[in-house]
Amino acid sequence: MYWCKIATTEKEFEGIAALNYETFVEEIPQYEPNKTKRKVDRFHEENQYIVVYKETEIVGMLAFRDKRPFSLDEKIGNVERYLEEADCGKLAEIRLLAVKMPYRTGRVFFRLIQAVYAFAYHRGYTAAVISGTTREQKLYKQMGFVPFAEAVGTEEAKFVPMILTKNKFEQALEKRISKGNHFTFYPGPVKQNVPLSHTNLSHRSSEFMDIYTRMKQQLLKISGANHISTVVGSGTLANDIMLGQLKVNCEKKGLILVNGEFGERLVEQARSWDLPFEQISWEWGMAYETEVTERYLASGEIEWLLMVHGETSTGTLNAIEPILEITKRNHVKLCVDCISSFGAMPFSMNELYMATAVSGKAIGAMSGLSFIFSQQLAKEAKLPSYLNLAKYQHSKPPFTVPATLVANMLEALKEYPQRYRLLEQRFMELQNLGIVEKYGIPTNNYPMIVTLQLPNELNGLHKDLKLNGILLHADSAYLRERGLMQLSTIQPDFEEAFKQLKEILGYYLSVMEDARVNS
Repeated sequence: MYWCKIATTEKEFEGIAALNYETFVEEIPQYEPNKTKRKVDRFHEENQYIVVYKETEIVGMLAFRDKRPFSLDEKIGNVERYLEEADCGKLAEIRLLAVKMPYRTGRVFFRLIQAVYAFAYHRGYTAAVISGTTREQKLYKQMGFVPFAEAVGTEEAKFVPMILTKNKFEQALEKRISKGNHFTFYPGPVKQNVPLSHTNLSHRSSEFMDIYTRMKQQLLKISGANHISTVVGSGTLANDIMLGQLKVNCEKKGLILVNGEFGERLVEQARSWDLPFEQISWEWGMAYETEVTERYLASGEIEWLLMVHGETSTGTLNAIEPILEITKRNHVKLCVDCISSFGAMPFSMNELYMATAVSGKAIGAMSGLSFIFSQQLAKEAKLPSYLNLAKYQHSKPPFTVPATLVANMLEALKEYPQRYRLLEQRFMELQNLGIVEKYGIPTNNYPMIVTLQLPNELNGLHKDLKLNGILLHADSAYLRERGLMQLSTIQPDFEEAFKQLKEILGYYLSVMEDARVNS
């Protein structure tokens, strides 16, 4: 198996120097031979190297550098003189593209261009330039490079200035690179493998009302709730509508339980509504303490309690039942953010005052719809129209709802209840993965996501996996701040993605352990 990573270890830099010598001294006589058979590039400290492995052997490499002047500037003058203005916004130079002779196959170069795409394109570069040896022009062109100036150098080591532009990626390469080799472990949005339908259906038509009613019926059946309202927007909007109801219906203050990012977001939203409330906060990932919670409720001053069921930020499941028992004893309205938990495993919303969920998480449908479940019909209240729950609790939606989202959601709901078992099986596969067993956060998990806290030597894992078309959930600010990475079970191609991940991880961890032992 061929795979890529960003070079970080001394052993990798040693391998780069050896391959550099083999290619640019012995094969292409660009530099003088030496006894060490190693060639360290003059820009080594400024280069960022990507290496290609065949299992645990380095077989190829290239270097990125965006500091001027480029080596190509020194050969032909300022490269911008030869380029289109649109391509000159943010330039990088790719150098030292080298692959061991026996491994010069399509698969190696595919991995390299995939890595270039992930590394350079998403960092905002408008183009990358390279000095392409005349001996491998076909190879460079297959990677998307085109000449932009006359060849330079000696007859033995002649190079053609070439460029790979962002437009070239977008017009010709992006789909080819990502197709069939792009896997995500994100907890949303969910990749859709089925064609969209009902794109031209009016939300006022009888055909729309048929699929809309069936979707609501299925959601009520799964949730056990009495009423459901469908809103076009994210889970944040659904939570704002829920909080708006607390604002107009409750006279006393509330209590918000917090043990993660999304509990903290509820606090911020409640403050925006100018709601009177208290909060209890625990360390991220720690379970709610029912005794502490009950002491607050026993005062008789709390009318409502708000909590997150599936706290995605740490993969923690905050059990509803113990909190529900406390709220029932103290006659407190329990409201629950179920955005990441609904559809991940069966549970009932029947005794919840209100709860929220979305289409684009565990259920596996497209993002764009959110839902407010409630025990009672809302009373008319003086609220902004789009945030007024009473307006939604009619047989017809008060505002435009795209039929394509409803049809897509209805299609996803056909997978229930079998999907519960599927997500559980996937979750167990993740739990049995060596890196999860070793670095998984010990918390009350649920079958939607696992969270890793890796040591410093592995904190580049998600960037390296991205070079290979495997995307972990690690870019959110709340994850970066705590050094967390996550893998979700909800994507439709999980099985194939997991197979690729497991194979690459096996080699990756072996390489990193070998580097550690020999450092």
